[in-house]
Amino acid sequence: MRVRDEAAELAGEVAELRHAIHREPEIGLDLPKTQAKVLAALDGLPLEISTGRGVSSVTAVLRGGPGPVVLLRGDMDALPVTEETRLPYASQVPGAMHACGHDLHTAMLAGAAKLLSARRAELPGTVIFMFQPGEEGYAGARHMIEEGVLAAAGERPVAAYGLHVTSQRLPCGTFSTRPGAMLAAADQITVTVYGRGGHASMPHRAADPIPVACEMVTALQTLVTRKFDVFDPVVVTVGSFHAGTTDNVIPDQARFLATARSFSTQSRSALADLVPRLIRDIAGAHGLTAEAVYAAEYPVTVNDAAEAAFAAEVIAGTFGPERAELAEFPITGAEDFSFVLEQVPGAFVFLGACPPGTDPLTAPTNHSAYAVFDDAALADGTALYAELALRRLARGQ
Repeated sequence: MRVRDEAAELAGEVAELRHAIHREPEIGLDLPKTQAKVLAALDGLPLEISTGRGVSSVTAVLRGGPGPVVLLRGDMDALPVTEETRLPYASQVPGAMHACGHDLHTAMLAGAAKLLSARRAELPGTVIFMFQPGEEGYAGARHMIEEGVLAAAGERPVAAYGLHVTSQRLPCGTFSTRPGAMLAAADQITVTVYGRGGHASMPHRAADPIPVACEMVTALQTLVTRKFDVFDPVVVTVGSFHAGTTDNVIPDQARFLATARSFSTQSRSALADLVPRLIRDIAGAHGLTAEAVYAAEYPVTVNDAAEAAFAAEVIAGTFGPERAELAEFPITGAEDFSFVLEQVPGAFVFLGACPPGTDPLTAPTNHSAYAVFDDAALADGTALYAELALRRLARGQ
């Protein structure tokens, strides 16, 4: 039987696991309930299983015959979002929701482990299943790398693949990937402007940090358009701005937070240099001081050209060429699978999971309290995980 047909037969079981994880979402690096569900799903399979020392990860190694090692990754954590979907399996945890589809990733990877375990005798190599916590801002992949996931099989993987569902843009069952930059780097900028407080009726006797901070926010957008090549773009967005306590008091300081997105190491390095310098110079021009902390978070997610072409070939061969999109542009979101792809050639693939009857162009996006992911995508994702491993191992080194 074809892997795709086996995945379809397994879809009900995969959906049950997905719904169980969805009902009890957990955030960050400590996911004991999710970890327990994964371990239960893998129980009885011929896997070498280990759990994280400092994080709630699960690493499972499936050894077939002699051959290379391939890594498959699924992330497990949820978001601090209160679910509004009213699904029968909606989150039962106030303030937490699987709004990004990681519950699907986890269930699909567990399904792939079952499919590949049944084919162990014909497996020309070894598969590492990487069940990762803390993708949403906690750099869980980096933690797992530090704890040895890339060496779990004794030798490093020759290729690594990650899969991510999307609740919008792509029709359900359509896959998308591209060579080179697939997602952006994401860094955080924290700016504190120090002034001198006073009475709002006499601003000349104070040193007001608010208009200076506002000038910085505007100047950051000018920096984007005047210091960076339009064909190597960056995005800077200020998402938090706080100053003062009431209308008639000039505060001592103002503070804002921003995210910086970039698609090359050159632009990322330039941002880290130019942003703090711009902030200090504007503050100095007004006789104030400012502190700008540029914190590197997730690198650019870069697909190896050969592995991206291979993934597209597997998608077209398994599901038909009409189901394989070659993305024209990268996505400005970020992914900590980037830490894996910095060390192992591989590819990151998106899978449409937009529900039937919903327009992908207007559907609620990932991270929305109303985001809904169609269970119909589960069989496709499970099959792709398994096919990527089988076919890549068959190609050898």
